[in-house]
Amino acid sequence: MASMEENFPRGGIQKKPTEGKTPNTKFERDNLFNVCYLNVFTILLSMTCQDNHSMLFFLLSQALCEGMLLLGCIKEVTDYELVVSLPNGLSGFVPVTQISDAYSKLLSNQVAQGELLEDLNSLVDLYSPGTLVRCIVTTVEKNADGRRSIKLSIDPKKVNKGLNASALASGMLLSGFVSSVEDHGYLIDIGVSGTNAFLPRQKAQNYIKTAKRGSDLKIGQNLNCVIVEIKNEGRVVLLSIDRSEVASSLATERQNWSLSNLLPGLVVKARVQKVAPLGIKLSFLSFFTGIVDFMHMDPEKSTSYSPDQVVKACIISINPTSKVVRLTLRQAFIHPGGSPNQVSNDRIGAVVEESTVKAFYKQFGAVFELDDGTLAFARLKHLSKNRKSFKPGAFKAGCKHKCRIIDYSLMDEMCIVSLKYQIIEARFLQYQDFHTGDVVQGKVFALKPIGMQVKVTDAIKGLVPSLHLADVILKQPEKKYNIGDQVRCRVLECNPAGKKLILTLKKNLVQSKLPVLSNYEDAKPGLITHGFVVCAREFGCIVKFYNDVKGLVPKNELSSEPISCPDKVFHEGQVVKVMVLKCEPQQERLLLSFRLSSKPALDDKKGCTPKKKQEMVDVKVLKKKDNGLEVSVLEDEGNAIASIPTAHLSDFVATCKLLWHCLQEGDVLPRVMCLSDNGERIILSRKSAVISAVQEEQVVRSFSEIQPGMLLTGYVRNVMPFGVFVEFPFGVTGLAPKSMSDKFVTDTKDHFVVGQTVIAKVVSTDEEKQRVLLNLKVSECSSGDSAAESFALLNQYFKEMKEIRNLLRRRGESSMTQGLCELVPGKELQLIVQDVKEDGSALFSGSCVTGLTVTATRYHLGGQGFIIPGEKTKALVLHVDALTSKVYVSLLEELLRQRAKQRLTENSQHYAIVQHIAEEFAIVSLKTGQLAAIPIASHFNDTFRFDSEKLKVGQTISATLKVVKENDHGLLLAVQSSAKKKVFVRVRNESETALEEVLATVKHSLSLGDLVTGTVKSVKPTHVTVAIDDKLTGSIHASRILDEVPIGSFPTFTLKAGQKVTARVVGGRDVNTHRYLPITHPHFTQSIPELNASQTLYSYGFPPLLLPSVKELAYNILKNWLEVEVAPDIRGRVPHLLLSLNTKVLKHPEKSFKNGQAISATVTGTDVTETNLCLSLTGIQSLEQGTITVGMVTKVTPHIGLTIALPGGKTGKVSIFHLSDTYMEDPLGDIKAGKIVRSIVFLFPQVGALIYKLFSFRLNPKSKSKVEDVEITCIKDVKKGQLVRGYVKSVTSSGIRKPGEAPRLQVSVGFTWDEDMNAFDIPVLNRKEESSESEEEEDPHSKLKKQTKKEKELEKQKKEKELCKLEAALMDPSRQPQSADDFDRLVLSSPNSSILWLQYMAFHLQATEIEKARAVAERALKTISFREEQEKLNVWVALLNLENMYGTEETLMKVFERAVQYNEPLKVFQHLCDIYANSEKYKQAEELYHTMLKRFRQEKSVWLKYASFLLKQGQTEATHRLLERALKALPTKEHVDVISRFAQLEFHFGDPEHAKALFESTLSSYPKRTDIWSIYIDIMIKHGSQKEVRDIFERVVHLSLAPKKMKFLFKRYLDYEKKFGTTESVLAVKRAALEYVETKSSLADI
Repeated sequence: MASMEENFPRGGIQKKPTEGKTPNTKFERDNLFNVCYLNVFTILLSMTCQDNHSMLFFLLSQALCEGMLLLGCIKEVTDYELVVSLPNGLSGFVPVTQISDAYSKLLSNQVAQGELLEDLNSLVDLYSPGTLVRCIVTTVEKNADGRRSIKLSIDPKKVNKGLNASALASGMLLSGFVSSVEDHGYLIDIGVSGTNAFLPRQKAQNYIKTAKRGSDLKIGQNLNCVIVEIKNEGRVVLLSIDRSEVASSLATERQNWSLSNLLPGLVVKARVQKVAPLGIKLSFLSFFTGIVDFMHMDPEKSTSYSPDQVVKACIISINPTSKVVRLTLRQAFIHPGGSPNQVSNDRIGAVVEESTVKAFYKQFGAVFELDDGTLAFARLKHLSKNRKSFKPGAFKAGCKHKCRIIDYSLMDEMCIVSLKYQIIEARFLQYQDFHTGDVVQGKVFALKPIGMQVKVTDAIKGLVPSLHLADVILKQPEKKYNIGDQVRCRVLECNPAGKKLILTLKKNLVQSKLPVLSNYEDAKPGLITHGFVVCAREFGCIVKFYNDVKGLVPKNELSSEPISCPDKVFHEGQVVKVMVLKCEPQQERLLLSFRLSSKPALDDKKGCTPKKKQEMVDVKVLKKKDNGLEVSVLEDEGNAIASIPTAHLSDFVATCKLLWHCLQEGDVLPRVMCLSDNGERIILSRKSAVISAVQEEQVVRSFSEIQPGMLLTGYVRNVMPFGVFVEFPFGVTGLAPKSMSDKFVTDTKDHFVVGQTVIAKVVSTDEEKQRVLLNLKVSECSSGDSAAESFALLNQYFKEMKEIRNLLRRRGESSMTQGLCELVPGKELQLIVQDVKEDGSALFSGSCVTGLTVTATRYHLGGQGFIIPGEKTKALVLHVDALTSKVYVSLLEELLRQRAKQRLTENSQHYAIVQHIAEEFAIVSLKTGQLAAIPIASHFNDTFRFDSEKLKVGQTISATLKVVKENDHGLLLAVQSSAKKKVFVRVRNESETALEEVLATVKHSLSLGDLVTGTVKSVKPTHVTVAIDDKLTGSIHASRILDEVPIGSFPTFTLKAGQKVTARVVGGRDVNTHRYLPITHPHFTQSIPELNASQTLYSYGFPPLLLPSVKELAYNILKNWLEVEVAPDIRGRVPHLLLSLNTKVLKHPEKSFKNGQAISATVTGTDVTETNLCLSLTGIQSLEQGTITVGMVTKVTPHIGLTIALPGGKTGKVSIFHLSDTYMEDPLGDIKAGKIVRSIVFLFPQVGALIYKLFSFRLNPKSKSKVEDVEITCIKDVKKGQLVRGYVKSVTSSGIRKPGEAPRLQVSVGFTWDEDMNAFDIPVLNRKEESSESEEEEDPHSKLKKQTKKEKELEKQKKEKELCKLEAALMDPSRQPQSADDFDRLVLSSPNSSILWLQYMAFHLQATEIEKARAVAERALKTISFREEQEKLNVWVALLNLENMYGTEETLMKVFERAVQYNEPLKVFQHLCDIYANSEKYKQAEELYHTMLKRFRQEKSVWLKYASFLLKQGQTEATHRLLERALKALPTKEHVDVISRFAQLEFHFGDPEHAKALFESTLSSYPKRTDIWSIYIDIMIKHGSQKEVRDIFERVVHLSLAPKKMKFLFKRYLDYEKKFGTTESVLAVKRAALEYVETKSSLADI
């Protein structure tokens, strides 16, 4: 306590005796107070200059604060505000209510009386541009567009609030406002309470004659006044505004100026203290220090300033918070009453081709010298398009750049320029650039009751009145327009003086090509133009044009026929075409007519007319655009410009993309038809179906011609969720609702795309609303001959493909293009295998396919499933995709086999196998070996199929040949036979009773979900037939009999013939094909009902879920796989090697699997035809080094070894000396193709092959059989005298050489799959089973001898000892879990402990049992109590980590979505971000952070976490931009904390200098935040120098804060000096603390 008292003495305890009277004048107290602050400021400024902190030298809008005094220059004057130019290119505005009290009183009186007052003058009469005014900042706010709005006041009571009557002195220069006009002078308001200021008339005569040109002074006028005389202790002051007195006024020390009443605009004598690159430091009025930035040095003397030089300077700003005073040395300001130089308005907007860099300031911008010698300044953001493209090296002194003058700063006497390309090339920069009738692009900024604000440029906004938002009046414009939408407008009116821009969005006005009528002088009789109706009355219509030009259309000129009520025919806002009859410009009278002359007006560019719409023209490609082609019409005299949208290049969507890709500028397209001409552009079409419809007159030209039942050819204009809009030639449009298809439509976008050709049937019309309702059902829009229609489509497709091929051949640019033209289906190629992918497909290369991607699917590799990269092979071309440069080939022997081509006849039917499916057609192979193309769609509207209806590779269909001669594409043309269309032909097993033999075709009225009762008619292995009534029979599949199917049971045998069953209808089967039909199928009532007798579905009516591990029913065993049914419509196959890990089962699978038996399998994927599931009964295996697996011998190579097939389609090789532990004379003698073996995987990455070894001691490491031939892995394993047996590799002159084995990898016993995977190893448990399984595999020499009775007794005793040890270990409480059983016991005792569950997961992961680890996680989530949120979250995070490491992106996202549902979303998002970052998936992490910023934009932690991530990646610039975004998104109260946290992150991971600048900027705005000061000090102690820390302490202890806070700061300063300083520095801190206490005590006494 004593030490505390010593260091921080309490104020008021010890008082020093005073001698005599203590002077207590306000002047001395204020001066003493200000000296203290001036010393602090001096320290701060000196420190700043030394550290080169440039922020203080340049005034930024962020540094402005309320109460800051500024000298400004009036830039613009309007009726309601003054626009004021401020230093350093800033600007603010003074509202009309912030002039003076007297002027505001007059305004209030005028508003109250409702009439104009004679004494009240407008701002335009009182002020003129170029006048210097003193102003004070009242508020700094951000606009909606992010710009800072600086609101100012020039009210003398606010500007001169620091002055009082006692502080006034003669010679002071003040700003005042005329408050009253008297007989002998004027009363002036100088804002000092208790003081009346008077200006005698004789002191104002000189000013009135020169400045006001004889007119009297007016109330509210601003004046620069010099105090001439002070009377009655400051209560009366005499002033003078004589220009010579004002100009010569100078602020001196005798006027007793202090920091609290110092004013901008004062001219002082100053002394140069220091010259820096960014400015000058000055001292003035003895105690004051200020700075002059580089923009306010005298240009003529900028290089001649030196320390101690005396100069004249003018104060331009005083910051009351940071106490920074800024001055200017420019000549225009050092003579009060003057005005700065101005630039002509013509100069603004001018482009300067060459401007020379004079100086570059890396944090602010650059100073340029323009072509006329004047200086200009460009801010940093205007030097380049963005920060990334900014190159500081391009702005060295002397470099030249092109720029554009965008503004002029009166206070800096500099032009403001920009080097941005988009600004230099901008068409509009200021209001003067807009002309009436200009078409402009804008962005919707705001919706208001009077209309919509459109942002045309960054600084200019226009207004679209409510009447002009559309061609009709919108009641709810917010439904049509959204903030940020791009819109195309036209200028109706522009008033640069009033900054008013009026726009229109009426489509007919915007797109009009007629002359713009903007003044009465241009309204010549006969002129035809567009206008809009503003009034319709009995006398006629008033039509308005541009610039408020109006005219009258009399009643008799409204139409050729009489109109009795014009207001019922015409409405307000309607766009009309009118002709001028008569005009009187002086009287502004205009007579108009709606009755246009019979002669057509040439209002549009010469192009297509309605007569030409039926003509065919040739066009030449001028330019390729993203949405189509720009072409010129060759047959037109003026070569009219037109466009062809990409979707109109062909009737086929795929061909449209390909043709656009192949066409180049200069290519000629023949036979193109004009589709529309809307006045702005001509639209052409190349759709054959549309052209044919127009030529055959199967079109409608107007709404009146449409009749219900008509079939019309058109194209999709728009696809909406509720239906499809179809447009026809000549502009008629109709709607096809969602029920437009024969099939149920879930999403219209799955059925149609924009631009697609369709044939529509008219259902109905609405004449009043001009609407057409359409139908797109194939059943109603087709002719009935689907074969003919589908063949026509196929023929037209190949005709267009032939044109594209000829186009590419004529061009012949590259070898790749030529190669594409030469390759046709059916051509044989010699290829080299390049790569084999994981999905089984292969990539090829070859000299004939250079630059092309050649691929073959797994199905088309045929018997060559094991191919090696680099191997040469023959292949047959199936399809060539010119758009993607892909060639699809096949290696199937049946396709490559040369056959004598048979003579084929048209309309002959053939069985064909689908080999490849393209976008518009499928390639099939006939039995003759020839390839044919069949169409996929039977009609233009046939665009959607269920998966069960789609063609699949490998499917057998019936095809009818239509063209028997191969076309240019090497294909025959065929169509699917209607009787067998899309029927998958497969061989049935004898056990499958054909349903068509039992079930008759009966039409029924059953629907989905109906309950029926029937009698079991027959029981088969996979289904049960049920008689519902006398005529109707249904079927129950084996999977729909029991709720829970025991493994190995036979579900169908639980029902007996004649038994009554109750079931629910769940679907149906097609009578002919027996395919399972969807519930929405139109012929469901004619199908065989499919029933469900399980209690789950019977009760609740929903099908069982298909999980990754499912119960299936085997019904047929084929050669290479087990065929199973999961459900009636889901089939699967289990490959032979995935049936079991037991070799006995694999050798005789028919003994273990019976028809109808229930089994459990794991889904591993789908087969190549995608018609069957690929299943496994052994789980998902991964062949890694050391894995023991089963295989089948596929090839025996004498003297070399074996080739074996493995699960999953892999193939490996076994060397001859890896076949057995013991040397054998004929190791391959007993091995034949087809034999099942067990092997261990050894991977040699050098050759990329899988090598296998069949050593019995490797496969059975616990075997006690003696190894006669020891394994030799290296030369060290060979000992002298050892007997070695092997195989001769070569015989040379030097001797016989045995082959050396590759080093064998040692695999730990715990990794062997033959053992029990539990931690306690009991070898005898599986001995019997193991020996029985391997009897047939082992060599006769390695069989074990029979055990004696004594050996059996010893073995029994050994087992008992091991069991005792096991029991003792299990009872040990300190024992760590080492098996799954151990963990099960632990989690059972502590189910809510997430750490135990995570250890359990880790246990499985160590054994690479991923699925088991997932299962443990799922168990944990179900077991842990819902109250233990954190424990559950820990498991979710572990599961996310697991999926990130071992799963796919898809599985990770599924887990993530679930985790978000069950936990706090923010925590889950943050954990996943950490997981991505830790696993170096930075791209995914960044995408997730972007999502978080949108979803949790109000969460401060999200912004900080993302900032930390960016800084760790070294993205400092991105972090700076992130801070700006964070400040916009977060509440204002969070800003200080966020900036502080960002600065701390910058210190740790980014740029310390930028971090310091952030802290300095924050503390300059919030100097009283001691918490920020404390953080800053802590960081600087850690990262900065001692000098920097002491400078900060010196600044902070001189702040004017509460005593409690000052005590805290002094204590921190003292602690620092005690730790790092000297005895002198500690005493200095104590003295400073004592002085502070004494000062506070003395002030309290006074």
